[in-house]
Amino acid sequence: MTADIQPIPRHFLPADFSITDWNALEPYFKELLERPLNSLQELEQWLKDLSELEAVVSEEACWRQIKMTCDTENPQLAESFNYFMMEIQPKMQPYSDQLNRKLINCSFTKELKDPAHVTYLRNVKKNIDLFREENIPLHSELAVEAQQFGVISGKMTVTVRGNEYTLQQAAKFLEDPDRNLREEVYRKIAERRLADKDALNALYDSLLKKRHQVALNAGYDNYRDYRFVELARFDYTKEHCFQFHEAVKQHVLPIVDEIYKKKRAKLGVDTLRPWDVDAEPAGVTPLKPFTSGKELLEKTISCFNKLNPFFGDCLKKMDELKRLDLESRKGKAPGGYNCPLAETGAPFIFMNAAGTLNDVVTMVHEGGHAVHSFLSHSLPLTGFKEYPTEFAEVASMSMELFSMSEWNVFFDKEEELKRAMEQQLERVITVFPWIATIDKFQHWVYENPQHTHEERMQQWVRILDEFTPESLDVSGLESYRQYSWQRQLHLFEVPFYYIEYGIAQLGAIGLWQQFKKDKQLALQNYIQGLSLGGTRPLPQLFEAAGLKFDLSPAYIKELMNFVKAEMESL
Repeated sequence: MTADIQPIPRHFLPADFSITDWNALEPYFKELLERPLNSLQELEQWLKDLSELEAVVSEEACWRQIKMTCDTENPQLAESFNYFMMEIQPKMQPYSDQLNRKLINCSFTKELKDPAHVTYLRNVKKNIDLFREENIPLHSELAVEAQQFGVISGKMTVTVRGNEYTLQQAAKFLEDPDRNLREEVYRKIAERRLADKDALNALYDSLLKKRHQVALNAGYDNYRDYRFVELARFDYTKEHCFQFHEAVKQHVLPIVDEIYKKKRAKLGVDTLRPWDVDAEPAGVTPLKPFTSGKELLEKTISCFNKLNPFFGDCLKKMDELKRLDLESRKGKAPGGYNCPLAETGAPFIFMNAAGTLNDVVTMVHEGGHAVHSFLSHSLPLTGFKEYPTEFAEVASMSMELFSMSEWNVFFDKEEELKRAMEQQLERVITVFPWIATIDKFQHWVYENPQHTHEERMQQWVRILDEFTPESLDVSGLESYRQYSWQRQLHLFEVPFYYIEYGIAQLGAIGLWQQFKKDKQLALQNYIQGLSLGGTRPLPQLFEAAGLKFDLSPAYIKELMNFVKAEMESL
């Protein structure tokens, strides 16, 4: 296994071809559409050429988006992305639909019987079913408009002790032993978000309206039902999601409640407030695992090397190719991501590091995604690399848990290492109520597309309260809580992408259970599952990694008890 990733060699497109406008690109779509397919060999070559074209187009779109998120204040970068989405993407879509139909209608397609092609063709058929000419401009407008969330959020800063910080940078003060400072920073961040609440409400209204129209055009009652098909959720239904919400309430919330009660006792406070959740008691210095993006990368490479040298090599290769932008700064979009680059293979990691444990977790999380990109790059078709997001997140979340065994690279004191691991395991559990909250909220939002701002606010607060543990005192913070959904990027940019984190966390805990029993077997299963890319249905990908695909309350309870026991053993 080597991380010396090579770009896909071009055979169909000229080596020096780059996408400038639609006129330069269209002839390649036309050629594929008009090419006769008179044998299985000709069909297979046609698929390879189509795959090459898809890889080139996908990588171009990704680079335009990456550059724009790295610098939201540069109008040329926004213009370049918008041009692609408004002028090139819409013209490709009718061709993509015709090429999909050509593939399905080809008499030799039925001879493609291996599991990879069967899974791929299932997706192609789904895309044909969803395609509507009248949705093309709406999809383009949505892609451009969703990026406004990053533009609005990227400008948000607060002043703490006379210095200006992005909200990501300011969040590190929430770990400070000084409770008054924590509360002051918490309120400043919340007030700063409130200053843009109307702009974010208006943006969300516009996105909802267009998404609902897309669903109606495709013959669906609501966008949720449309989106489930679009996200290729072939293996679970909305009812499974509702079952997941209930399981979180029954089996996770009581554990979160216990965690918060212990935290309250440890801090020696009468009530636990939201600005206390990440804090340490007086006299305990907040964890400082690194001081710069460079140090974060070096330490993560060292950590990955100890797990498996291939994992470390992946990050080294990305560094060599300048595929990392790690530190937070003004004008940079919020959040973190790993963006696969279909043609050149090595992905891009984007994040907003400010020196906290959370940043370490984000880095190893995105590093897990990166390893997935490396392991699936050699699959023969671009479509084979489009793995389900529920399994993509197993790659990243498992890496969070695996890497803990080597976190002494970040923390040389035994006591600090223990604290970091404890915080991470708390996070593994405490994230479930937020996942359930965001997912349940989206079901309501899209089932009731004509709702008012007031109704949206009321529903959000109702659902948020449902998943807030009793031990957390949120009194007097209503004005902040009413709009706290607005901080969640996914609601704006990738609707319904959130339950995946819950499903994947269950997979990650399952792999970590294996890891605790037999480290090498767990890593082997992990690599085996990831190497399949998107060539198998979701339950089979779980199976390949030695996991069961199970969203039942009983299974969730079993995994939660395992994490709780591990936490107590620290």
